[in-house]
Amino acid sequence: MVTVDGRQIEWREGMTVADLLRELGDSYPYAAVRIEGHVVTGPDFGKAEIPDNVEVCLLPLVAGG
Repeated sequence: MVTVDGRQIEWREGMTVADLLRELGDSYPYAAVRIEGHVVTGPDFGKAEIPDNVEVCLLPLVAGG
């Protein structure tokens, strides 16, 4: 299992960040995700694999002025 912001998601071998976001059905443009303390940015979502039994934190884009 993978925990995403408190929600349990079924893990599968080879699962990437992009796969996880598709499974969540979340189209929000996240800038990065944190996987057990390691930050992965958007360009690497398709190749960054998620290990089993980890916590993933979605980091949204933030704008200010």
